[in-house]
Amino acid sequence: MKELAKKVKNLNVLIVEDDDKIRKRVANTLGLYFKNVYEADCGYDGYELFIEKKPDLCILDIEMNDGNGIELVKKIRKISLDTPIIMLSAYSKEEYLLELINDKIDHYILKPATYEKLAKAIRSALFKDMNKSLQLTEELYLDLEDNQLLYGEKTIRLRKREKHFLKFLFENKNKIVTYDMIQEYIWGDKFMTFNAVKVFIKDLRKKIPEDIIENIVNEGYKFKS
Repeated sequence: MKELAKKVKNLNVLIVEDDDKIRKRVANTLGLYFKNVYEADCGYDGYELFIEKKPDLCILDIEMNDGNGIELVKKIRKISLDTPIIMLSAYSKEEYLLELINDKIDHYILKPATYEKLAKAIRSALFKDMNKSLQLTEELYLDLEDNQLLYGEKTIRLRKREKHFLKFLFENKNKIVTYDMIQEYIWGDKFMTFNAVKVFIKDLRKKIPEDIIENIVNEGYKFKS
């Protein structure tokens, strides 16, 4: 796993599992390789951590005491279509597998989650098409590692929230991201007024050399292809 360890050393992972022993064992293993490992024992806390930390990978239990893990996946997929997700389960159910396919799950592990199973799933989920930058337009790239835009020879520094917003907008480029979605994904529990959100995006647009953010009146914003 040496080669995999080099690739994930700067990445963050979220584990949501209500069995403390399983969660701690998986977390301890991944803690040897990932930059940060975030833990939650229920879907509610898991979603809050996802919003706050914006992990590069999620490992989720299907069946938890506070509800089906698939519902957590659906909530995550409403705001992020591309975050890799690995599901854990004690047994296989056909209806689960069908739902997982529909919700764009990257890998499925039957417990026990051994070192070998985890390594294979992580490699499959993270590195099939992972890149450290997103190509927003023909000449404009979003550097996900260094919080900056690359435009020809020009480098444009971004704040962390600005990077997250552009990534969020690009990942949802075929639909409108509403003011409520932006509020929840970018600020979480910290309330921002409607005008504050508009000012944030107005300031960001001034930094971008191309017009890629479309304002949908009274609804939100959309990525302009």
